[in-house]
Amino acid sequence: MKIGIDLGGSKIEGIVLDGAGNECGRRRVPTPAGDYDATVAAIAGLVYDLATAHGVSDDTPVGVGIPGAVSPATGLVKNANSTCLIGRRLDADLEQRLGRQVRLANDADCFTVSEAADGAGKGARVVFGVILGTGVGGGLVVDGKLWVGPNAIAGEWGHNPLPWPKTAEDSPDGRDERPGRHCYCGKRGCIETFLSGPGLAIDYASETADAAAIDKLAQSGDAAASAALDRYEDRLARALAGVINIVDPEMIVLGGGLSNIRRLYDNVPALWQEWVFSDRCDTRLAQNRHGDSGGVRGAAWLWP
Repeated sequence: MKIGIDLGGSKIEGIVLDGAGNECGRRRVPTPAGDYDATVAAIAGLVYDLATAHGVSDDTPVGVGIPGAVSPATGLVKNANSTCLIGRRLDADLEQRLGRQVRLANDADCFTVSEAADGAGKGARVVFGVILGTGVGGGLVVDGKLWVGPNAIAGEWGHNPLPWPKTAEDSPDGRDERPGRHCYCGKRGCIETFLSGPGLAIDYASETADAAAIDKLAQSGDAAASAALDRYEDRLARALAGVINIVDPEMIVLGGGLSNIRRLYDNVPALWQEWVFSDRCDTRLAQNRHGDSGGVRGAAWLWP
């Protein structure tokens, strides 16, 4: 049996999987906003309830996906959207509270682990998982094992600059991608500022329109929405070509809200060939299999 926890900004979700990856139970509780101690208590209570309800043994470890990473230098949480976690030793605090071993991983890493284990990337040796949502994140699994890296930032492709940026002269609609918008990380022109949901909405010139609405408008023949998705696909193809040129994964799996735009899976691989440094590109692009459950399932899979 495996227990996984997905710690989000608004909810904490827990799951119990059996050894074959079948779901035995699932529960959700609200995340105590901005309160670290209450968050630890909420996770502990959720684990206790799941273990009790499903007969999970007292020595079963717990995997936790977090919106951040653990610094290899200090053991403290860093780069977390939930700022109350930053500078805390969350794994140790949970272990003390639970009396169980705990492993933490970035939520995008957990998504990738899930899709590599029994999702769209099952059977592939090298899987690059991509989150396209409010932010842009990623994770890397090689031969079934999560690769975190010595700096705990493997897969953070969203905070590289958009490759091969187009000038006004290069662009069919006269748009200049340089220097790009400011990113919360302090830089300008990050991939995340172009490929996140808010980035697409700004490019469409409507900060209130989400990706699903823009996609629906494009399907109905709206020229502005269709042009925005054309630009989005071109930028996604360039950004993923950069990943392919470095990692050369067998499979790229998309997650997050923008992964539901079906036209991406035909159009982006057709476009990225121009930028991939090879005579042909056999990397496959696929939509996730587990949907919103990828993060919590991947957290459970952190323990083999």
